[in-house]
This record gives sequence, structure tokens and C-alpha cells, in this order.
Amino acid sequence: MDKKSILQALEKLKKESKKRNFSQSVDLIITLKDLDLKNPDHQIDFFVNLHHSMNKKMKVCALVGPELADECKKVCDETILSTQFIEYKEPRKAKSLAKKYDFFIAQASLMAQVASTFGRALGPRGKMPNPKVGAIVVAKPQIKPLYEKLQQTVHLIAKKETSIHVLVGKEDQEPEQLVDNIIYTYEQLIHHLPKEKNNINSINLKLTMSKPVNI
Repeated sequence: MDKKSILQALEKLKKESKKRNFSQSVDLIITLKDLDLKNPDHQIDFFVNLHHSMNKKMKVCALVGPELADECKKVCDETILSTQFIEYKEPRKAKSLAKKYDFFIAQASLMAQVASTFGRALGPRGKMPNPKVGAIVVAKPQIKPLYEKLQQTVHLIAKKETSIHVLVGKEDQEPEQLVDNIIYTYEQLIHHLPKEKNNINSINLKLTMSKPVNI
């Protein structure tokens, strides 16, 4: 995969897609092969901090105690205090919350409570507060930099299916930014595959309302 082939795929998407009254997301879809996903060593689960904004606000919810509440309320899109956790024991409410946010951050000392209360809703969606992206926090100064970092972060995950689907930007973004995000994501994925490029079956780009286009 090179810059030229990506630009050609983006141009094809633009030509073949109907004009919508909103800016469509550009998604990168990578299908893998020759992996045994029952083997933990073959499973994919990591985060990529992109070079450029995706031109989409990533919504962040904080699950914290009173120690971090003030700072989280200033920075995050929603803050749920530990005293409110009991309200989310109701499965429907927890699932509704899980769908609403892209990322969840949590206070380190509350992780056991977070897991028992929100685990069933967040776990299957790959949204549990994750130390790999710094989403388990202990102090106020961590909150704002983490929130800003998450605005350019994507989660690559393949544990049950050999297909990875991630947002890399919006159709009205500069093509050079999209290309850079796509190549960087691809390069990071390669380093996590046992056979590197040989585990790649296909690479496609897709707009929100379009058919996929192969790179």
C-alpha cells in the first residue's frame, strides 16, 4: 500500500458516492488472514494515536470519585461519580451509556467497582477503561492531556472476527491528512501481526454511505 494507491481510492470514493448533506466519515477496513484468533498471540487489541485530527469529536465519559470529579466535569463530556454507579447496575442503562461514548476513563482506585458495574456493557464493545491508552488515571493533571489525546486515537481490535474497521477522518479533510492517517494506522497494525504484511488479506476504504473501494 502506497500514497498513490490511497489517493486513487479516495478519488474513486468521491466520484462514485452520492453527495450527502453532511460530511461523511472515511473508514479504513482491513481484513486479515492466516490467524488463529483463539490464540491470544494472534488477537489484535491496541490503540493508535493518529497524526491528524479525524474531524470528529470523540466523546469521553469519566467514571471517578470525588477526588477527580471537578476536573473531569470541566474536561470530559460526562462525569459519573462512584456514588452514582449503583444506578448503572440496571443493564439497559449501562448499555445505553456504552453506546453513547467513544471512550471511558476511570479512577485507578475504583477499577474493581467499574469492572463489576460496567464490565458487561463496556467489555464486549472494547470500551473498558484501558491502561494501554492511559485511560486509568490517578491525578487531576492527567485528565486534560488524556482527553486531548483521545480526540486523535483509534482502537484496533480483532478478537472474534478477522476484520478491523476504524475511522481515519472525514471526506472533506485534506487528502494528505487522510493518507497520512491511513498509512500510519496500517504500519502500526503490521507490527502487531505475527507474519506482518503476509497476514493482510485486503484493504478497503469506505464512506459512511458508500460501498467499499479496494486500495
